[in-house]
Order: sequence, then structure tokens, then C-alpha cells
Amino acid sequence: QVHVVESGGGLVQPGGSLRLSCAASGSIVSMKRWGWYRQAPGKQRELVASITYGRSTNYADFVKGRFTISSDNAKNTVYLQMNSLKPEDTAVYYCNAVGWGVKDDYWGQGTQVTVSS
Repeated sequence: QVHVVESGGGLVQPGGSLRLSCAASGSIVSMKRWGWYRQAPGKQRELVASITYGRSTNYADFVKGRFTISSDNAKNTVYLQMNSLKPEDTAVYYCNAVGWGVKDDYWGQGTQVTVSS
């Protein structure tokens, strides 16, 4: 059994910063790929950023230059540093951890990020 838990969400003013963390625990050795997704009310879930075990990264255009994804493979943890936050970044942010097996695909419960003055 693998558990994925996000933390670090909250309320921040426009232009502010937040750092999200996500940790996987349980019967795993390492993750092949991590992804941060978000879902705003009435919208579909969308990819924000991803990082592979080899630390190749990918970002959605709407966060390039503002968000940075990083990982600690030894700790099975991934981070999302979010700077210059905008009201449109308001959403529930979800962590996705993909392992090396076909069925190794895990999601966290999500953490709320609200950008408002």
C-alpha cells in the first residue's frame, strides 16, 4: 500500500509565494515520475508540472517562469515552489506519483491554494 500526502497549501495574496510538498510512503523504493495537477471549481484537472526520476522537468505554459518543481528521490518527496501567484492559480492542487510497475499510479487527496487579497 502506498500513501501520497500533500501539504503546504493555504491563502496567499496576489504576488505571494507558497511551497507545496508531497511525500509518498509505504511499499515503494522510488518513483519514476511525479506530477502536480490542479483543479479549479467547474474546470477539468490540468497538469501544472512534472519531474522524472532523472529530474527532467515539464511545465504548463501558464506557470513557466513562476513555478519550480523539484524532488528528493531518497525521501520520495516532491516540491512545488510557487512564486508570483495570481488569483487564477486558485485551485486544489493534487500530487501524482507514478512508480515503475504498470499499476503504480497514486494520487494524494489534494491541498487547497487560494490566491486572494
